[in-house]
Amino acid sequence: MGSATHRVAILVYDGVKLLDVAGPAEVFGEANRLGAEYTIVLVSPTGADVTSSIGIRIAVDAAVAESAPDTLLVAGADLYPRTPVPRDLIEATRTLADRAGRVASICTGAFILGAAGLLDGKRATTHWKVAHELAARCRASRVEPDAIYVRDGTTYTSAGVSAGIDLAMALVEEDCGPEVTRDVARALVVYMQRSGGQSQFSAPLQGPLPRSPALRRITDLITANPGGNHSLGELAKHLSVSSRHLTRLFNDELSTTPARYVEMIRFDMAKALLDQGHTATQTASLAGFPNYESMRRVFVRKLSLSPAAYQRRFSTARRAGAQEQ
Repeated sequence: MGSATHRVAILVYDGVKLLDVAGPAEVFGEANRLGAEYTIVLVSPTGADVTSSIGIRIAVDAAVAESAPDTLLVAGADLYPRTPVPRDLIEATRTLADRAGRVASICTGAFILGAAGLLDGKRATTHWKVAHELAARCRASRVEPDAIYVRDGTTYTSAGVSAGIDLAMALVEEDCGPEVTRDVARALVVYMQRSGGQSQFSAPLQGPLPRSPALRRITDLITANPGGNHSLGELAKHLSVSSRHLTRLFNDELSTTPARYVEMIRFDMAKALLDQGHTATQTASLAGFPNYESMRRVFVRKLSLSPAAYQRRFSTARRAGAQEQ
């Protein structure tokens, strides 16, 4: 890093996610204990203290006018994308970004960068639940919904909440090298570099939730063991109902068939396994597909890509989205 102190400003505001602030700050703080020289400053648009999303007050160190960071981190909040980003927050972000050597967002902080025009022409990511909304709002940006974090030039964006720690670790590695970063990871008991993408966390959650406890038992069974025998007859036996009745339940509550639901869970699991570096053959077996060819057909139908092409394009051990293209 050199002898000069590196100034990290974290932009906060009312409703900010506390972990979006504390997680990265702890990474930089731990790096300081290992010889780095970060100065961490919490900044709000006016310099006033703010209240986090869980009601804990956050003491602010400075106003935007008083801050000239080397690295700007924009924390996220549940407020955005639900509501438009307010003008004062947009202007604060632009002002700080103009002064900073690099700019980064945590989780939905990407919506603030986007509203400030800082994602135009760039690749970006955010929490998988709202990635589609970011893509809709930032049409000049290329959103990568499965990335843990994305670097495009000097602009960085990260996925949901704890991914801010992954991003901070990457920034420390960029500044201080892998040895310091490895020691930070050991001290905080976190991954130095988490492999795979967000799909490994979201896969079992993407299916719609049934209303009735009976059908919930079936969907839980499928999710817990995608490779099990989930033929229509076997699933119906678990509820002691007819195959026709079970099909009606799936259609009424989930607008799909039992077979399509099983396929969806296996498909999501397969994407996660490919992201983690498994071969296509291993993935087909682990995800519960009868064979590789049946898995390939699903990928082609849903993505117009083979599993191998999907893996080349989207997965990474060091996350392709974290590398500048």
